[in-house]
Amino acid sequence: MKIIKLFILLLLPFILNAQAEDSGLSSKLKEVSNKDTLALQPLIDNALPGDTIKLEARVYRGEVMIKTGSIVIDGQGQAIIDGGGKGSVISIRANGVYIRNVIIQNSGGLHDHVDSGVSIADSSQYITIENCRIRECLFGIDVMQSFKNKVIHCEISSFMKRESALKGDAIRLWYSMDNIVQYNYWHHVRDMVVWYSAENLFQNNKSVGNRYSIHFMYSHNNRIQNNYFTGNSVGVFLMYSQKTIMTGNTIANCKGPSGMCLGMKETSSNQILNNKFIYSAEGIHFDVSPYVLEQTNTIQDNEIAFCNIGMKFHNRQEGNLIRYNYFHNNLLQVFSEVGSANLNIWENNYWDDYEGFDRDGDNIGDNPYVLLSYTEHLWNFDENLRFFYGAPILSVLDFLEKLAPFSKPKLVLRDKKPIYNWKEEYKERKEKQDE
Repeated sequence: MKIIKLFILLLLPFILNAQAEDSGLSSKLKEVSNKDTLALQPLIDNALPGDTIKLEARVYRGEVMIKTGSIVIDGQGQAIIDGGGKGSVISIRANGVYIRNVIIQNSGGLHDHVDSGVSIADSSQYITIENCRIRECLFGIDVMQSFKNKVIHCEISSFMKRESALKGDAIRLWYSMDNIVQYNYWHHVRDMVVWYSAENLFQNNKSVGNRYSIHFMYSHNNRIQNNYFTGNSVGVFLMYSQKTIMTGNTIANCKGPSGMCLGMKETSSNQILNNKFIYSAEGIHFDVSPYVLEQTNTIQDNEIAFCNIGMKFHNRQEGNLIRYNYFHNNLLQVFSEVGSANLNIWENNYWDDYEGFDRDGDNIGDNPYVLLSYTEHLWNFDENLRFFYGAPILSVLDFLEKLAPFSKPKLVLRDKKPIYNWKEEYKERKEKQDE
C-alpha cells in the first residue's frame, strides 16, 4: 500500500499539469473557500504604473475599470473576480495591463452592451490575459479597436444554461490588429469572431462544441496555425477575408448536415496548407472563391477524409490551385452544384478511388483521374439516401448507372497527374520539407 501511495504522489504533478493543459490553462486555478467579498476597484485606483496587485484567496467584486497603465493583477491561482451579473467584469482602457492566474465570472447578459469577462477598448495596447478561466460571462474577451494584445492559456465559456444562439462569443476581435491568441480552450460559447481585424495570429487553440470555431469577416492577412477544432458546426469560415495563411490545423466532426470544416465565401489569395479536414459533412466549401480570379487560392498538402463531400463548389468556380492533397474515404470526393469544378487547377492529388496503374514506377498514375457526376444517382434527388451509401443495393445501382447511363455524365474534374501511392509521396515530400 505504501508503494502505491508513493507512486501516486510521484505521478500527481504530471496528472495536474495534464489537467491544466487539457483545459487550456498553463497552471491549475483553485476554487475559493473564503466567500467573503472585497471590492477590487479601490486596489486598482491606488495602484501606480509598474505595481503588481497580488490577490488573496477570496472573491473580489468586479465591474471594475482599469485606466492606469502598466499594472499587473495576479490572482496567484487562488482568487475569483465576480461581476455580480452586471456589465463587464473587467474593463481595460490603458496600455500594458497584465491579468493572470485568476477566475473571472458572472458578467451581465446584454448583447447590445457586449457584456464580457474582459473588455479591451479605446486603442489599448500590450494587454496580456494569461492563465485565466472565464466562465458564466456572456462574451469572454471583447477586443475593440485595440492592438498588439495577447490572450494566452485561457479557458473560456459563456452562460451554460442559454441556448447556443443566445450565448456570446469566446473572443471577439473588432477592428483590432496584431493580436496573438494562443493555447486557449473555448467551449459552450456561440462563436469566436474576427471582424475587420488584420494581421492577427491564432495558434494552438482548442474549440469544442460551439457554432463557429472562428468566423472571419473583412479580416485580412491573418494566420491560423496548429489549432484543434472538433464538434463544432463550422470549423473556420473565411468571409470577404483575403490573404489568410492556414497551416497545420485539425478540424473534425463538424456537426449537422451542413457542417463544414472550412468555408470560403468571396475570398482570395489564401493559402490552405497541411491541414486535416475529417469526419464532417463537408471538408471545404467554396462560394465564389476566389472572388478575384487572378488572386489564386492555394489548397495544398491537406488531408480531406471521412466526409460526406470532400470539397463542395456552390457555383461554377475557377481560380483555385488544388494539389498534393490526400482525398480518401469520402462518400463524394468533389461535388459541384452548378456546372463543373474543372476550371480550377487540379494536379498531383491522391484519390483513393483512382482506377489506374503506375507501370513506369514514377508514382504518377498512367491515366488521369476523372470524376464524373451521374444525374441518375438517387442521392442527388434525396440526400437522405446517402445514409445507405455503401449498401449492396446502392452499390449495384451505382455500377449499373456507370455502365449504361441514361444520359451523358457531367465532368466534375480531371487531375492529369494523380498520385498513385500516397505513403511514398508523403514520405518524399516530408524529407524535402525537413531539409
